[in-house]
Amino acid sequence: MSKATTTGLILAAGKGTRMKSDLPKCLHQVCGVPMVKLVADNMISAGVDRVIIVVGHGGEAIVEALGPSYLYAWQNEQLGTGHAVQCALAELGEVEGTVVIACGDTPLISVDYFKEFLAEHNGTCTLSVAYLSDATGYGRVVVENGVATRIVEQKDASDEEKQIRYANAGMYCVDGASLREALKTLKSDNAQGEYYLTDIVSYLSESSRAVKAFISADPSILLGVNDRVQLAEANTILRRQINERHMRAGVTIVDPATTYIGPAVSIGQDSIIEPNTYLEGSTVVGAGSRIGPNCKFSDMRIGNDCYLFMSHGYEATVGNGCRIGPFANIRPKTVLEDGVRLGNFVEVNRSHLHAGVKVNHLTYIGDSEIGEETNIGAGTITCNYDGYKKSRTTIGKNVFVGSNSTLVAPVTIGDGALTAAGSVITDEIPAGGAGF
Repeated sequence: MSKATTTGLILAAGKGTRMKSDLPKCLHQVCGVPMVKLVADNMISAGVDRVIIVVGHGGEAIVEALGPSYLYAWQNEQLGTGHAVQCALAELGEVEGTVVIACGDTPLISVDYFKEFLAEHNGTCTLSVAYLSDATGYGRVVVENGVATRIVEQKDASDEEKQIRYANAGMYCVDGASLREALKTLKSDNAQGEYYLTDIVSYLSESSRAVKAFISADPSILLGVNDRVQLAEANTILRRQINERHMRAGVTIVDPATTYIGPAVSIGQDSIIEPNTYLEGSTVVGAGSRIGPNCKFSDMRIGNDCYLFMSHGYEATVGNGCRIGPFANIRPKTVLEDGVRLGNFVEVNRSHLHAGVKVNHLTYIGDSEIGEETNIGAGTITCNYDGYKKSRTTIGKNVFVGSNSTLVAPVTIGDGALTAAGSVITDEIPAGGAGF
């Protein structure tokens, strides 16, 4: 294993029984992304060189969902957070440089927070601490002159310690060699009978290595998702943060309360997002476009000055100045070039529509290429499947396809040709010709 300057370590082995779900807790989504992926990707965006995720319960599903972009370590027996980190280091081997540790159920830790946390770390260990008016339920951090001397879990805290307002936010930056040394000293003589990662703080402090307290007044960094109520709360907070980021960048969101935008979505200046709109995955919207109301687009590329309303699409490309809707469905591997119009109840699948094509009503276009400025009449169907295989339809430019035409693939219609209303086309129509 090659050595990295900064290693991210994410704890994601817990069962999450309070979620009451067959899905591993860390795969539940916040703003359309699994929680553990949000944490991992934000670490990488903040400058972490590699990420290892500790998995246990439902680990196969986590590895399958996240894929090979990350490293994985298995904690087959759940013996606490300290044991989880031991499993990760056993997988990694010798680790030089800084190790950043976070939990996979804390989706609100932002890229900026990780960057600040890493920048603040300049010694043996830095601990993320939240200062709360009421820290009930959290591990308490004893802080003296900006140094954390120990962490006391809620179940092990005395009445006096329960009055402490510094709460453990569960994130650590630790020198790799010091971390490995401290993990060897962990014991399970506590109320849970587990190996607490928190105990490394007292060990390092007692061995004259100061643990810096990185204190934040933002309680959202503490929000670990343990049940569906907290999942909804995390969704609400992150969605608000995402919407505010886009609005401050020059995007109008008419009703933020009913607008759902994923973390990786990009929207150009002066675009307008109407209510009940979902923009998911890696969707890109250009400048000056209007999206919505009642739209859902995932992994789409939408150009400048477009108008898409009451429609759905995924894994497709829409050029500049297109008008889509209402009730259009744009399916994968579709390319709509500049100025294309799709009207009500039109579905396009695996097709390339060149500039200026108009498909305004009640039409299915599949496995087709349609040339510039062609008009497809209402009720047209490209019959691309004969029960055995898919075949393509090729239509030239400046073609007029009459209403209720049935185009039986494979078939070609040349430039400037036309089909009469109600035609069934099974043979080629040459350029300038007519089909009936």
